Amino acid sequence: MTQLITTELVELDQNLGTSPEDVIRHLASKVAATGRASEVEGLFADAFAREQKTATGIPGGIAIPHCRSAAVLEPTLAMARLNPKVDFGAKDGPADLIFFIAAPEGADQEHLKLLSKLARSLIKKDFTAALRAASSREEIVELVDGALADKPAAHAAAAPAEAAAAAVSTDSVSTSSTTAGPRRLVAVTACPTGIAHTYMAADSLVAAAQEMGVDLQVETQGSSGAKPLDPAVIAAAEAVIFAVDVDVRGKERFAGKPVINAPVKRGIDEPAKMVQEALAAATDPHARRVPHFGAEEQADQEASEKGEHIGQKLKRALLTGVSYMIPFVAGGGLLIALGFLLGGYDITKVADTVVLENSFFNLPEGGLAIYLGAVLFKIGALSMNFLVPALAGYIAYAIADRPGIAPGFVAGSVAFFMDAGFLGGIIGGLLAGYIAHLIGTWQVPRWLRGLMPVVIIPLLGSIFASGLMFLVLGGPIAGLTAALNGWLTGMSGASAVVLGIILGLMMCFDLGGPVNKVAYAFAVAGLTNGSADNQAPWLIMGTVMAAGMVPPLAMALATVLDKKLFTLNERENGKAAWLLGASFISEGAIPFAASDPLRVIPASMVGGALTGALCMATGVTSQAPHGGFFVFFAIGNLLMFIIAILAGMVVSALAVIALKRWAAAKPAATVEPVPATV
Repeated sequence: MTQLITTELVELDQNLGTSPEDVIRHLASKVAATGRASEVEGLFADAFAREQKTATGIPGGIAIPHCRSAAVLEPTLAMARLNPKVDFGAKDGPADLIFFIAAPEGADQEHLKLLSKLARSLIKKDFTAALRAASSREEIVELVDGALADKPAAHAAAAPAEAAAAAVSTDSVSTSSTTAGPRRLVAVTACPTGIAHTYMAADSLVAAAQEMGVDLQVETQGSSGAKPLDPAVIAAAEAVIFAVDVDVRGKERFAGKPVINAPVKRGIDEPAKMVQEALAAATDPHARRVPHFGAEEQADQEASEKGEHIGQKLKRALLTGVSYMIPFVAGGGLLIALGFLLGGYDITKVADTVVLENSFFNLPEGGLAIYLGAVLFKIGALSMNFLVPALAGYIAYAIADRPGIAPGFVAGSVAFFMDAGFLGGIIGGLLAGYIAHLIGTWQVPRWLRGLMPVVIIPLLGSIFASGLMFLVLGGPIAGLTAALNGWLTGMSGASAVVLGIILGLMMCFDLGGPVNKVAYAFAVAGLTNGSADNQAPWLIMGTVMAAGMVPPLAMALATVLDKKLFTLNERENGKAAWLLGASFISEGAIPFAASDPLRVIPASMVGGALTGALCMATGVTSQAPHGGFFVFFAIGNLLMFIIAILAGMVVSALAVIALKRWAAAKPAATVEPVPATV
């Protein structure tokens, strides 16, 4: 196995700059200089992006910047002992010991285990003291190699601990071997990268519990593999600690346990406090608990929604519904477009007959093209029929978790049956979700709890939500939908241009947020109603797609036209934004809007409005709901589609450059490289 650290990757008592950016860039340059990375910029961008998510400084004057990067050719450690120290965000002050962990995208498990073992060694005071006392690079390398070769310390619960250490998944502690019945806790640690913080938090919690005489076993859900905690261990635990920055896998295993939930870094910074809080929660009847399957009134659901006003809840539910709906729409819409391509527009009239009465061995009049066109069109149409039920089902899921899915799908199917469209789907999903949530709060006998999420909530939720749709709401919503579709069908001339401007503004207002998604859902909901005689739905779809492509393409162009106005991270994001924009992924502009919303969003809206107006004015259509330039075959008036997008892109790019130059006291700071000494 290749050595992870060499003397060329060590810096001792050097001034590498005054910020984490400077230090990370310098260490990235050392990794590249030794031939372990293909480029400095890509590695630095990935590492610094990780640093911006969560500071990597930990108590004791240590920092562990780390990342997975396509630029890394082999797993590598670079180490620096700084003079002066640099603040990496630790609570106890700046750091002088910096370990830069660089892993390839596809690092093998053995290397990941070694990297994780090093991270765990850094919380040991004798190891860090030896690093500070080392007088040469060779001594540093020897110390690190020794830490990687050492076997994990055995705990009192020997067998479980050894098995856990071997899999880098579980730590167990029972320091009160001479004391009967120690208190027992379990924990899960996880961070986005899964290399360092996951394991350091686990060891910090174990060490704190050991000092307090508590038996703590930890499941580390990291990149080097995970071994789930024994169900018997979970059952015996009084409470659970989740020190995580990502979702806990298999959370239902801990259902009903008192829970302490915090970011993974707190597990490193304040492990003793977390253990104390878990012990206190174990004896508190009002403590937050991990929810039972579908019990929304409990634990994390309640905690995450605490202080969330109704608008935020509706936004979250709508975005969830649309995100789950899109795969049905994208696949189905493209299949319909291919059906038109092979079978012509008249395929809508004969598709049912052709697919039922013909086959490869009994081709219809018109031959193979008509048959394949009918099959593709019918598959796409059936897929698109799930649009409203899926939208409603997953809106309900966002509100009431899995027990809300069935009532939501049923309510959405009712909305589809009554021609209430996507508006009916939204309202049906909200009804089903809140009714399922309300039923989930009922206090029922223990013997009935197991039936609640799988029988009672779906049954009663479907009856109430769908009953309201049938008896009260479906008719009026269907009437409103029909009136809206009729109005749009009759639009032409100046009114169509105004609609294009409105749709363009909506698509660029929040870049994949609720306003963008409402415009998009509005467009795809009417897509199946389009035909050669009624092209209004296709016009709307073409306008929405073109306008949604403008923001990421504009930001990509702006980073090329005036690099100095953008940080290194933004320039790296700009490279990816070309492809994202070409694919109609508006979210490609979010990194720019997040750091500078007051200039990026208005600039994007100006270009989007122009593109929308041009598309409507020149009759640009799209029979596909997604894909951007890659579904060129489904675009009507392709030349104007391209011209409209280019016009909006250029206008938005120039607008954001102008705003960055003259609408602030100074432009965004550019990250200057720190000279590397190797």
